[in-house]
Amino acid sequence: MTRKYLALALLTFVSVAGFAQKNDPNLPVFEFGPKLGVNITKIDGQPFSKEFDYGFNAGVFAAIKLGSKWQFAPEVLFNQYATKTDTSFSNIFDTKNLRHVKLNYLSIPLLLNYCPSKVFAFQVGPQFGLLIDHDKSLVQNGKQAIKDGDLSLLGGVQLSIANFKINGRYFIGLNDISDATNTGKWRNQGWQLSVGWRII
Repeated sequence: MTRKYLALALLTFVSVAGFAQKNDPNLPVFEFGPKLGVNITKIDGQPFSKEFDYGFNAGVFAAIKLGSKWQFAPEVLFNQYATKTDTSFSNIFDTKNLRHVKLNYLSIPLLLNYCPSKVFAFQVGPQFGLLIDHDKSLVQNGKQAIKDGDLSLLGGVQLSIANFKINGRYFIGLNDISDATNTGKWRNQGWQLSVGWRII
């Protein structure tokens, strides 16, 4: 009887091990943690400079296993986008010598991770942003010149080393964020670099 139980246990162990190997046991079922990083951004369009400026990002990330090499990776971030103005800025807005503009967003990236290995992953997906604060100088005729919503497309890579997640992404705005009356289209774009720490 003991031999039968041992044989059954061994068969069960082999079956589970084989199933787990097919589903990549090295990819966690769930991950969660804080993250912090830098944004290198600009607003594409007049009257903004083509140069990039620096802001930061901070928030939390999660990853939910979808299959052997796939994860759904939502995040909640505070994103500060900074940009520089050009010489035509003062002709549109009633301000002088304003060289730097900062936009603060509550952002929700919804990413799909493709993980060819435990260490490396490709990331792609949309990012939804809600403007929560902006430079008070960005007002035209008493009206806010930046729309409240921002939709972007993100793409990049992630390295997983021990409990650390190192991300490098490029994002480009899909919608016009300008609410001013005499400007062309404005779109956020830039790079996001960050480090996360997996606590779950």
